[in-house]
Amino acid sequence: MKLIEVKSLVIPEVKVVRFGRFKDERGYFTEPYRSSDLHEDPRTDFLHDVKFLQQNESYSTAGVIRGLHFQWTPHMGKFVRTIRGRMVDMVMDIRKGSPTLGHIIAYALPDSLDADYSEWIWVPPGFAHGNYFTVESTIEYFCTAEYSPTTESGISPLAPDIDWSQCDPSLKAEFDLIVQHSANMSEKDRDGQSLADWLADPRSNHYTI
Repeated sequence: MKLIEVKSLVIPEVKVVRFGRFKDERGYFTEPYRSSDLHEDPRTDFLHDVKFLQQNESYSTAGVIRGLHFQWTPHMGKFVRTIRGRMVDMVMDIRKGSPTLGHIIAYALPDSLDADYSEWIWVPPGFAHGNYFTVESTIEYFCTAEYSPTTESGISPLAPDIDWSQCDPSLKAEFDLIVQHSANMSEKDRDGQSLADWLADPRSNHYTI
């Protein structure tokens, strides 16, 4: 795995890992994941003790919005990348006691056959995760826990009490445009609870700092 760059986003616990592609006239070859690199390189120290137990793949058409999802007991972190298309990942802090509690950020991960790199985004436990898609897209993600339907919940990305002040304004405008044009969402996500509803739930105490 050719690690090029590791950077923190506005909420510093959320990371982007950029890795290289080896290109020639035939196309490219890349190693999206190599355990020894991610678990030993000092730039990815936040992954050194992480074990991935489940791999997921998701396909979405243009205009789809998913999220914002999270899980406790066991807590789940996610390592996410775009295979084809363009994903904009959305990450919201739900940790009680955090200075960024309720803040959401977004990061675009487009796939380009011409690029000499690709990227992962790391969403650690304690954050609600979702994404939206402007074109037909396929993504994959590694999870630090197996899915537990009895200990998972979500907050609607349409909830009025989410704080978007730290989000890239251009990505927030893009999100709003999709919403205005009848975003394709599951009923569960569209009608999900607000941030305040979740924080009033005793189970929200699973996420504290």
